[in-house]
Amino acid sequence: MTASMTGFAAHSFNIDHASVNIDLRSVNQRYLELHFRLADEFRSLEPQIRELINQRLARGKLECRISLTILPAASLDNGLNPATLERLANWQTDVLQRLPGSAPLSVNEILRWPGAMQTATLSQDTLNEATLAGVRDTLGDLVDTRLREGTRLKQHILDRLAGCEAQVASLHPLLPKLATAQRDKLTERLRDALGEAGHERLAQEIALAAQKTDIDEELARLSTHFAEVRRVLNQPGAVGKRLDFLMQELHREANTLGAKSVAVETSRVSLELKVLIEQMREQVQNIE
Repeated sequence: MTASMTGFAAHSFNIDHASVNIDLRSVNQRYLELHFRLADEFRSLEPQIRELINQRLARGKLECRISLTILPAASLDNGLNPATLERLANWQTDVLQRLPGSAPLSVNEILRWPGAMQTATLSQDTLNEATLAGVRDTLGDLVDTRLREGTRLKQHILDRLAGCEAQVASLHPLLPKLATAQRDKLTERLRDALGEAGHERLAQEIALAAQKTDIDEELARLSTHFAEVRRVLNQPGAVGKRLDFLMQELHREANTLGAKSVAVETSRVSLELKVLIEQMREQVQNIE
């Protein structure tokens, strides 16, 4: 399935007395570019998370954020920390001896002191295992989001591609008439310039002009590229780079078609093709 490079997924879970929040955001990028914003508790997991992402994604700029929040309720049931309270008492005695006018610590100040409340101990191994499982789930959601967006992009491209094919098809019935009109016009101009005496030269010039303005080859290549775009869109995996190359080839053929144009109909088709190809190219930039 065609996948977009744009997506977002989030996952949160509680484990013992902690809450873990995982955010994955991806946008367009030529290659796979990873950025991590990890809480200190998860720094050691970066290589494993990087490997998980590399297994699922091929292109895009992805930001991975993982935060850890200690739940307030976890500290309320575990009492006071005797070691911290003893240090506070010693510090307060020392301060009061040196500065007798100082106010003693209030109960509220003591309870708010870092480390005064005991917290439950959370195994790092348990936390790591749960977090990696959460990353896998979040990554799966991100891939699904990118696939859904990719389906919409694919349809957008197919709609414009059908428009391009219709434009090329509209030219084919007109080619004999356009070629005859161009030959007659050129013959008249050359006859006026060369006269009847230049009959042989006249035939050579007409043949050369017809060769320069023949667009059969451009139309055939356009049709070939259209078929290749459809084929690539139905391929699995990352196809964005291949599609981008095909858009360049389509644009080149449309330009050549316009340069060879000797009739309003051909110029109009060339212009319409450029508009449709540019619309496809803009969406191809989002495809993985």
